[in-house]
Amino acid sequence: MTTSTQIDTERTDILEMLAKHRHFLRLTVRDLTDEQAGLRTTVSELCLGGLIKHVAAVESNWAGFIVNGPEEAPDFSSMTEEQIAQWGDAFKMLPGETLAGVLAEYEQVAARTDELVRTLPDLSVSQPLPEAPWFEPGGRWTARRTLMHIMTETAQHSGHADIIRESLDGAKSMG
Repeated sequence: MTTSTQIDTERTDILEMLAKHRHFLRLTVRDLTDEQAGLRTTVSELCLGGLIKHVAAVESNWAGFIVNGPEEAPDFSSMTEEQIAQWGDAFKMLPGETLAGVLAEYEQVAARTDELVRTLPDLSVSQPLPEAPWFEPGGRWTARRTLMHIMTETAQHSGHADIIRESLDGAKSMG
């Protein structure tokens, strides 16, 4: 039997882990200009501002999935070339975008996710996964599993960001 103390501890753990990984991602852009946040430092298309935009979009989509199911996920199988290009823009700093604006959007997404973690009646509620080659057919994810995926995505991209930042000017988030 699960007690309310266990549930509160679980939610606290989730919120603390999300906060930790978000912190390290944001730390990679400390003291950068908008121009620097948009620079590519590797053969990849990734830049620091674009990574934060991507992480914010992914977190927003997955938090929406917890509440609304697979219709919140992009349908990659039927995307037009224009939609694919728009998806790719999520990895770039576009003209007129600022690092401060990207960070503010990420902060809003994080606040909405944190509120969901605090208020969702049951972390075991599940939704069917969207159809995609990387998901098992007919699979379902609980809110708990989806939140762990958001943490994993944030941590993974924080590592990417650390490499990009070190390539940019030698600064590191850790070490």
